[in-house]
Amino acid sequence: MKLFPTGHATHPQWRMAAALVLAQLRAQMALPDYASAPTLGLLYITDHYANDAQALLDYLSGELPEVTDWSGTVGVGVSANNAEYFDEPALSVMLLDVPADQYRVFSGVAPLPTHAQHPGAGFVAHTALVHADGHTPELAELLTEMAARTDTGYLFGGLCASRTASVQFAVGGDGNMAGQGGASGVFDGGLSGVAFGAGVSLVSRVTQGCQPVGALHTITAAQDNVVLALDGEPALDVLLDTLDVSLDNGDPQPALRKVRATLAGLVSAGEQPQGQRRTGHFGTDTRVRHILGLDGSRRGVALADHVEPGMHLAFCQRNVAAARADLMRICAEIREELSPEELEPAPMPMVSSDAQHGVAPTPGASAGRVQPQTGQRICGAIYVSCSGRGGPHFGGPSAELQIVRHALGDVPLAGFFAGGEIAHHHLYGYTGVLTVFVDGETA
Repeated sequence: MKLFPTGHATHPQWRMAAALVLAQLRAQMALPDYASAPTLGLLYITDHYANDAQALLDYLSGELPEVTDWSGTVGVGVSANNAEYFDEPALSVMLLDVPADQYRVFSGVAPLPTHAQHPGAGFVAHTALVHADGHTPELAELLTEMAARTDTGYLFGGLCASRTASVQFAVGGDGNMAGQGGASGVFDGGLSGVAFGAGVSLVSRVTQGCQPVGALHTITAAQDNVVLALDGEPALDVLLDTLDVSLDNGDPQPALRKVRATLAGLVSAGEQPQGQRRTGHFGTDTRVRHILGLDGSRRGVALADHVEPGMHLAFCQRNVAAARADLMRICAEIREELSPEELEPAPMPMVSSDAQHGVAPTPGASAGRVQPQTGQRICGAIYVSCSGRGGPHFGGPSAELQIVRHALGDVPLAGFFAGGEIAHHHLYGYTGVLTVFVDGETA
């Protein structure tokens, strides 16, 4: 695979932003290191453009006729290498240099098929990029079922995040997917995305944005979404003791403010929560959920997820330092997996005024691109981050993307800020999911 062309821009008028993106894509496609005729495009837009999603997709498709397949969705922000556009009209596009027989675009009207009955009988999904509507009923079960349709069981992606229309893009096979009929390629509800075959080498990692503030407990009594007991003690009492607050001292507001700033990290029953016990930080086995309320009569704690006895729980809070350290950790793990001893860190880049105003630097102008001497270079990356993260949470505009670039170098990147992140077969919150495509087999 060659490098994936990318483009990103912001402008009050979507057509002007799209024209800027097209200019960047065409300039890169003319360079020898970049793919000259990619057929798969990823399109991420902020919700400012959501009501014009169909016109925007039609425009890009018409200008890039060689790109026959499209996937993507909407977020409150979109990202590119070293830059993020948060709460402003913008789009980010990446064209993937993936063989046509190694991917399939899917949606609710053209779902991903189950495994082929015999080797060589058809496309077999190895992994899948998934975009989903968070209001979809039984979403957790759908993700589990989707993961079962892949050989590895590994999904990556995120939920739409929009204050207007929660749109998804899914177009396959020169504008038509089997079963799609006359569908336009812009959808709402359900799941869509791209499944990749075993011939597409990628490495994916999850970074957590919260840190435990107390011990790891076992849920010993629960009903629906209410935790009633932790290690045999009333759950509400355990929470208040962890935060060192009380609701019985006249004014409960100081205690309630602490509770509102607290979340719960859950680990499924039967799984060993190794991350926290080993490092003091959450691992990928932990899913962070909001505390929805306190049940004073039963001394319980209501969470934004179904809970059951046997699950593990640790109360946690968002932590900027921990989020930065964990993001740098997963980038280092990716670099180490690609080339254990060959890579040198790229210089820490600064966001130029051009990048902040929607104009990308000249392709190939940066000397910071990581080029593993083993031949396993990164051709492109997808980064899905929580809408509660982003630059301001990391200390400044585009700070989160600067950390990624500092670790990986000047690699093509596109992504969005989601209402929830998808990795493995789980739905996460306050996390980032970084996936890189590599040229050649990974270790």
